[in-house]
Amino acid sequence: MTKYMQSYNRDTISWCLIILSIIFLSGCSSWKSAGTSADCRPVIFPDYTEVTVPANIAPLNFMVEDAGHIQASFSHEGNQLLKVKGKEGVIQIPLKKWRSLLAQTAGRNIDVQVSVWNEEHPQGVAYLPFPIHVEETEIDPWVAYRLIEPGYRSWRQIGLFQRNLSSFEESAIVTNATDNETCLNCHHFPAYSSQSMMFHARGGNGGTILYHDGKLSKIRFNEIGPKKNTTYPAWHPDGRLIAFSSNTTRQTFYLHGEKPLEVYDYASDLLVYDTETGEVITDPRFMTEETLESFPAWSPDGKYLYYVAADAKNLPDQVEQMHYHLMRVPFDASTNTFGQTDTLYNAHVQGGSASYPRISADGRHLLYTWSEYGTFPVWHPEADLRMIDLMTMEHVDVSCLNDPEEADSYHSWSSEGRWIVFGSRRLDGRYTRLYIAYLDEEGNPDKPFLLPQEDPRYNLWRLKSYNVPEFIDGEVDLPDSVVKLFEPEK
Repeated sequence: MTKYMQSYNRDTISWCLIILSIIFLSGCSSWKSAGTSADCRPVIFPDYTEVTVPANIAPLNFMVEDAGHIQASFSHEGNQLLKVKGKEGVIQIPLKKWRSLLAQTAGRNIDVQVSVWNEEHPQGVAYLPFPIHVEETEIDPWVAYRLIEPGYRSWRQIGLFQRNLSSFEESAIVTNATDNETCLNCHHFPAYSSQSMMFHARGGNGGTILYHDGKLSKIRFNEIGPKKNTTYPAWHPDGRLIAFSSNTTRQTFYLHGEKPLEVYDYASDLLVYDTETGEVITDPRFMTEETLESFPAWSPDGKYLYYVAADAKNLPDQVEQMHYHLMRVPFDASTNTFGQTDTLYNAHVQGGSASYPRISADGRHLLYTWSEYGTFPVWHPEADLRMIDLMTMEHVDVSCLNDPEEADSYHSWSSEGRWIVFGSRRLDGRYTRLYIAYLDEEGNPDKPFLLPQEDPRYNLWRLKSYNVPEFIDGEVDLPDSVVKLFEPEK
């Protein structure tokens, strides 16, 4: 190498170092020091203070109302790990830096200190830090749900969607864009698998859409077996059977009072469908008019079917007398037969009404929704999540999951049984949004947190309700031909 080239390289390197130093220093200089300190924590939205999150969750972006410039410092045991500057009171954490932060702190706490500049604090105020615990147990990578208007009056725009929980990626599984007279609902997946699913398409050319073993099919249950429409599904762990309730649903609209409407089942039964043989399996006990059964759910080993049941009443006049018990019945998949029923929660003795039983992956805990009456708790502000330890048959205190004034319902367990996702109307009483919470092996829950969004204000801007969330192991990719199954026949 010539002296000229050596000199040129040295000069080039020197200039690069100078430029990098300027960039670095300018970046540092833009980080401000607040003029005062507060003796309280900041009020942030969503409220991510003192929550437990999985090590693969998307960034917990948040905002402070009426803030101008905003800064957030993330540290562990006094060691600063990440600094983020925001604007308009919004903190948006870069995805790669957030993932690195979670990797460094898995199983430990992150301390978050927020500083804000606004009209009240033109020199800035630094708030007391708040902790976030990063749990090493990861969450299932995707969650599927229905997006719907906050009522049953219209479904002009409705679809089944999925969200990557480690990022902000959302995509449609299927929508009614090609036929907005079709209502899509009651989706379900076998054993958290994204490779199989079913859903109902209600409309002129509707039916139950089944995607299984790479094949699409449509079943019209009102034309086979007992010729009843199917509603709430529960896929057996073996992937062969699907339990359904067959519900005849009605709704009553009120001109006065706090409740705009009441939704109730006029009739409902239980049946099981064999996807291999096409047989509809029934039991006379679950096909009577005297008793209404609904919301089937299998135990993880497939040996029990859980459901709720109530005595038939004169509806709608006696709708407030509809109290559903929580039931369990053994099932032999080799003979497709049921055993003797068992009552786990007696509504007549314990009060209220049970709905939507869901069993943890280890089979130990049963999470259900309690309300004063009926089986549509999303319309009941008093609706809360409750849980039974199936080893002791005692209730576990999960009150920290619930909002005292608005409905909490539509819950599902993660595949390893340490996380739940549920719907809550706690933000405004109208729209159902998704919350996630950690539960330890004994079923003790931590404070739930709102599903993170790239812009936290999107939680308020999106005028849709999240309905029936389910964890899945990957992204669902249905064939484009699925819409042909429920488009109007020509």
